[in-house]
Amino acid sequence: MNSFFLLFIGIPALEVFLMIKIGGKIGALNTISLILLTAIVGIYFAKLEGIKTMRSGFMNLYQDKIPIYEIISGASIAVAALFLIVPGFFTDTVGFLLLIPFTRKILISFLVKKQKLSKNQEDKNILDGEIIEDKKKDEL
Repeated sequence: MNSFFLLFIGIPALEVFLMIKIGGKIGALNTISLILLTAIVGIYFAKLEGIKTMRSGFMNLYQDKIPIYEIISGASIAVAALFLIVPGFFTDTVGFLLLIPFTRKILISFLVKKQKLSKNQEDKNILDGEIIEDKKKDEL
């Protein structure tokens, strides 16, 4: 719960800091124009990547394959579009990284490996055993 509040306060603070620094270098009007431009371009590319992912998912469905990567990729594209709509330079950078297929594949494989590692750690706490009934007690 604390990490949520840290993100809830930290990301907007980082965005304001970056806007002030960049706005001091290139000017306020240019900063606002750049934020609007990244949002428009980002949403356009999110639409293109979303359509490409849907086509790939349908191709997998036609071939009787489960489109797991396409589902995860589609969710990351939706998150990228949300990040690109939110005004700011940090969220725009993360959004564009999620839109690029190469970096998206790296992030997805990293999360899947992390999930597998956490599952393996949970499995270490499980002890396999076998119950053997004592026949002598049954004879009495």
